[in-house]
Amino acid sequence: MVSTTQPAVRQASRSTYLPVRGLRYHIREWGEPGAPILFLFHGWMDVSASFQFLVDALRERWHIVAPDWRGYGQTARPTQGPGVESYWFADYVADLEAIIDHYQPEGQVTLVGHSLGANVVCLYAGIRPERVRRVVDLEGFGMSASKASQAPRRYARWLDELKDKPRLNTYATVEDVAARLQKTNPRLPSDKAAFLAQHWSGQNAEGRWEILGDPAHKIINPQLYRLDEVMEIWRCVTAPVLHVEAVDSPTLKAIAGDVPLAEFKTRFAAFPDFREVLIADAGHMLHHDQPEQVAALIEEFCLQR
Repeated sequence: MVSTTQPAVRQASRSTYLPVRGLRYHIREWGEPGAPILFLFHGWMDVSASFQFLVDALRERWHIVAPDWRGYGQTARPTQGPGVESYWFADYVADLEAIIDHYQPEGQVTLVGHSLGANVVCLYAGIRPERVRRVVDLEGFGMSASKASQAPRRYARWLDELKDKPRLNTYATVEDVAARLQKTNPRLPSDKAAFLAQHWSGQNAEGRWEILGDPAHKIINPQLYRLDEVMEIWRCVTAPVLHVEAVDSPTLKAIAGDVPLAEFKTRFAAFPDFREVLIADAGHMLHHDQPEQVAALIEEFCLQR
């Protein structure tokens, strides 16, 4: 059994609920208004509390604003019409804009994203370049380039998954959730796993623990990933971009597939100002594995004039 003992010292967060494009959005905040705002956006099948260890490692005075994306954590799931059939990437971009417009309606913002969140912030920085001062991309690579020939089969798979919708596993105890997190990330110590399990899951009506993520997130999106379009957006980014990646990143290898990594990463040349840092002894969740290193990189980069 995984210990549920949690460290005594964690910087306390508070929850705010904000109407965003018809949804009740949960925003986790650390620090006090008036300090420089640092926006943090989590990845797929994750929640905003995932940034707790990174926040604890920051040394400067910040007002941290970290939402749970739509359909994750304590943020509502869209339920208009017959229900959610798929989550559309453009909605994340629009949600991001609504959130930053609320918290920082004027001037330029500093955006940090992990994985899915990193892909969203990099797109936004090219769509609204005048609004973005700095971008930190934690293990965000884009997706595998698609081909038009893939469209028929992809739409067919989407239709099949709508008929047989994916389900998420449930767990008997919160300790089982923590053990599941450690199975995915063997570097995660028991105290961090216990903390995350409390925020990553909740008890259902049957008393079992389930992940706080809409299973519809697992339905394939029928739209193809058009790398050429994405790179055109990246070319419009005027903010410096810091890409932080784990050495021998398993996620990069999985997304690149049969494409040699050096060839795959040529896509980043689209960014006019792109810097890369590799972190050892870390996996995809590098803000869990090496929060002090990641925090130091963020602060050094984001505090530059």
